[in-house]
Formats: sequence, structure tokens, C-alpha cells
Amino acid sequence: MAGLGRRVWSAGDVVAAADVQGYLQDQSVMVFADSTARTEAIETPTQGMVSYLQDTSTLQVYGTAWADVSSPGDITAVTAGTALTGGGTSGDVTLNYDFTTANPLTSSTATAYTVASSDAGSYLQFTAAGTVTISTATAFTAGQQVQILADGTALTIAGDGGVTLAGAGTAGTAVSFTVGNQYEAVAIVGVGSDAYRIIGNVTGA
Repeated sequence: MAGLGRRVWSAGDVVAAADVQGYLQDQSVMVFADSTARTEAIETPTQGMVSYLQDTSTLQVYGTAWADVSSPGDITAVTAGTALTGGGTSGDVTLNYDFTTANPLTSSTATAYTVASSDAGSYLQFTAAGTVTISTATAFTAGQQVQILADGTALTIAGDGGVTLAGAGTAGTAVSFTVGNQYEAVAIVGVGSDAYRIIGNVTGA
């Protein structure tokens, strides 16, 4: 029979068999070895019945069919990756983002520098005049970028002949770009395989 809800008993009340069935048995958590054993024991389940299946360690409730009381998924932990701290294995989990780790600033006095694939997402500050080269080894994927800070003078951005550069109305495999002024910031963005867009105050040649 269907569960009867809640009843407040008084001393001397007669507890009938139907009361035991409706208030206790059908509203308890019934334990079964598996769903087959449950079906054999409960031929006609009713709404609100709750059972525990030992073979799958699941708690289920009957509405129009037996269904898990909760579906916690299969995530057992949240691990902090690159530039993140925090994480946890239970309860509320917080992840903190470390901007300086994810977007580091590297200062260089080099007059010749080839952008590496590992430079993606970073800031490169050049304090001397020179040339920054984008090569096939740079190998940025579409959307990856590096920020160039021209703190020196006469900074040039050039390709190695195997990449296509485009910006300021100029595009090609044998082009270079001169950064407009000292202390300018220029972005180099990968837009495809060995293809880059130069964004900022530059002049193409």
C-alpha cells in the first residue's frame, strides 16, 4: 500500500496491521540485495517508497519508476592546474587564479630574440633596440599570443621566411614591422598554422 505520511500517536492508540504497513514498513528505507530481489518483494511499488540496493550501493525512490535519490556524478576531486591554487576532494571547492604565473613578464636586453612556443601568454619587455623574430618554431596555435613591450628604441618584428605576418596594411612571408615609438606595446597573435597578426602601432615594410 502507499505510504500514509506522518501520524502523531497517543498513549493507548491501537496500532493496526495497516498502520504498521503504511506508516512504518512502506515509509522506511528497505534494503535489498539487488533490483531483482526488490521486484520479487514489492510487486506493485507506490510513490514515495525508498530502497537501498546493496549490489550498486544506491539509494532509490519510487515515483513513476525507481530512480536514484541523487546523482553525484563521477568527479572525485578538483585539482589546481597551471596558474591555479586551491582545489579539493569534497564539499565547496575554490580555485584561485594567479595572473603572474599565467601571464609572466620577462625583461630582456637582447638585440635579437626569437619568440618560442613557450612564450605564448607572456609579456616580453625589450630594453634595447633590436629584432624580434617569429619563426616556424614559434608554432603558436590560433588564438595564442605574446605581448611585446618596446622599452628600447627601433624595435623590429620580422618573420624567418617560413611564416606569414600581417598588420598595418601589410602582409607576406618576407615582411617586417617597425614598432612606432618607444614604450609601445604590440601583440603578436597566431591566426593559423605559421600565420600571425601584428596588432598595435607598427609600420610594415
